[in-house]
Amino acid sequence: MRNEINIGLLGFGVVGSGVAKILQDHQEDLHHKLGVPVKIKKVLVKNLHKNRETTLSLETFTDNLYEVLEDSSIDLIVEVMGGTFDAKEAIESSLRAGKGVVTANKDVMAEFGPGLLKLADENKCDLFYEASVGGGIPLIRTLEDGLASDRIRALTGIVNGTTNFILTKMKHEKMSYEDALAEATALGFAEADPSADVDGIDAARKMVILASLSFSTEVRLGDVFVRGMKEIQEGDLELAEQFGYTVKLAGSAKKNEDGIEVAVEPVFFPNSHPLASVNNEFNAVYIYGDAVGETMFYGPGAGSMPTATSVTGDIIAACRNLLLGVNGKRLHAPQYERKVKSDSNKFARYFHRIRVRDEVGVLTKLTSIYSKHGASLATVVQHSDKKAADADLIFITHQISRQQHLDIVNELNETPKVIGVLSHYRVEGEE
Repeated sequence: MRNEINIGLLGFGVVGSGVAKILQDHQEDLHHKLGVPVKIKKVLVKNLHKNRETTLSLETFTDNLYEVLEDSSIDLIVEVMGGTFDAKEAIESSLRAGKGVVTANKDVMAEFGPGLLKLADENKCDLFYEASVGGGIPLIRTLEDGLASDRIRALTGIVNGTTNFILTKMKHEKMSYEDALAEATALGFAEADPSADVDGIDAARKMVILASLSFSTEVRLGDVFVRGMKEIQEGDLELAEQFGYTVKLAGSAKKNEDGIEVAVEPVFFPNSHPLASVNNEFNAVYIYGDAVGETMFYGPGAGSMPTATSVTGDIIAACRNLLLGVNGKRLHAPQYERKVKSDSNKFARYFHRIRVRDEVGVLTKLTSIYSKHGASLATVVQHSDKKAADADLIFITHQISRQQHLDIVNELNETPKVIGVLSHYRVEGEE
């Protein structure tokens, strides 16, 4: 019978210090829930001499990973050090040492998750990663347990708080992209190098994790179609509003008999859609299941304490398994073979904004291109200035395949009298 559970904490940054604070401040609650105290035995840091606001003793800190891994009294490793390859090696070493792992590392789980989960199974260890997606929103646990009896057909969501904050400021306060990004950086929502966020890579990694769990299959980062928010052109947000839509950088994943499709891109959501009203740094994921129907999970997608709360929830789950002697009993092998749809089997509506020479016959020529590719149009609007030689044509299609959409855009760009397709978006939530 264990008298206590000792933790080795790898990393003491924003999240790591938050985890330590929760474990220390809530010790009485944790003891009541588990029946034993949970203590931080060792903390791995890069700089032992850095000043830290903590009640942990100086002897708790070390800059030697193996001092943590080889301590036989440590029962559980919590990886919140960030990065990719060093963190991956630390998780692998922990699992091989027979120690369960809790991680918040989306980069590692998106790129190496299947191999790490297999390693955990082989070594009869737990590997929990709730905090890798959605900050304080319990998405992973919901998919693994709460909706385990259902078949998830699709999910779509806002899974990056930085881009959602920027788009909120651009829409509601008419900020430029540059000014909104600067404010996000000043508030700590954006990194000094925001490219992973604004280019959609961060959201793509999270969608890999969610899609793999939802569809019980292996999804790879290369399977995700990615377009970042830099594709949003001046005037697009105002146009979306005129047509009753809101632009969000969203992730989506769908599965049917043809396979899976996963994407991250700027999307037009009808203003009536629940995700259209998710603002600032908040995240939300909309899930469609055969039995449950439609559900949405909403909350803070980042930040020290929300993320630390998810990490601590995993710590409690891992501790319970240790106390019951059932750690490492959950198998993680995918149920279904990986099968990815081609662009010809991915269907949606599309918004096209096309700049043309304002001349007779141009509209007829353009609509003939859509007809040639088997696409019908739900909306046709011309925006022009009597003093200008150019005009913008706005087309919204009925459902077409992504391949049809790409072929149409390519042909439009090669057509005389067409200056260019200024922007294009998938339209969500209709048909």
